[in-house]
Amino acid sequence: MARCRRPAGPFRGVRLAAAGRSPTAILKAMDTIKFGALCWNQYTDWPSLREAGIRADRLGYDTLWTWDHLYPIVGDSRGPILEGWLVLAGWAAATERVRIGLMVGANTFRNPALVAKMATTLDHLSGGRAILGIGAAWFEEEHVAFGIEFGSGPPERLRWLGEALPIMRGMLDGTEPTATGPRYTSRATRNLPPPIQAHLPLLIGGGGERVTLKLVARWADMNNVGGGIESVRRKEAILRQHCEAVGRDHREIERTTGIGAVVIRDSRAEAERVFRAIFEHNGRAGSGRISRSGRRRTWPRCSRRTWRSATGTSSPASRRPTTRSRWSGS
Repeated sequence: MARCRRPAGPFRGVRLAAAGRSPTAILKAMDTIKFGALCWNQYTDWPSLREAGIRADRLGYDTLWTWDHLYPIVGDSRGPILEGWLVLAGWAAATERVRIGLMVGANTFRNPALVAKMATTLDHLSGGRAILGIGAAWFEEEHVAFGIEFGSGPPERLRWLGEALPIMRGMLDGTEPTATGPRYTSRATRNLPPPIQAHLPLLIGGGGERVTLKLVARWADMNNVGGGIESVRRKEAILRQHCEAVGRDHREIERTTGIGAVVIRDSRAEAERVFRAIFEHNGRAGSGRISRSGRRRTWPRCSRRTWRSATGTSSPASRRPTTRSRWSGS
């Protein structure tokens, strides 16, 4: 997931949306790009996932993320998946520098005051490296299976998210928020000890133009959208309009986007072989299997480019796809 400064090493095949710009201008832009690793917590075990996080930290990635899902979202949903917040806690103990968060948390799963408390505790476990990622949620199958209320549709879930955000932000900032519902209530809720960070960042996932980006403009420190460069450009323009409407400087909000599942090898053939093996392992995603909910969940084929390995290694952790992000909202 691209955000800011690049790790060292050759990045052949990486293209910037910079038509008509000089090489010098492109390099200056690259200096403001960060890279985050999104490590899938499905179809894996904890030793492998722990090592993937350690490796991302050691390689110099700026952020480290995982999903907040209870069933796999790539391939067959009947496979294994580890719970997201506890994965973050494990990474907090195993890493030293990289910032950590969910991409993104499902607002429907937990009370927002509890989520703020969990994010605060994660900030202490990690020495001030936590990011609170949150979205409206989208995967109905897991809600039904676990008995979690899913709401009547995206509009209702976005209303719930709109109620949750001021509670979360208030607790993180120590303002002891009070809320009267209709979905969530709180009463001068204390959050002690406070986060280590003076301002623990809140990331909202989603690019919905009428509701989600309005919430971003009002509450978020970071925003994650997807859909390709033209979609990102459109969302950027609309977010700026929403920021102007609420009197906020859009430059206060960090933009993030997912760049897909990336495999880096010395040849195209080897990259495609590893890519196919990854998705076959993840619930045979490449075969187009259908989950119990009837959703066909497959991932795109490997890029036709050839990348040269930036690390010169083929360890199991390096084969894990680490840059795919999900988002929610309307």
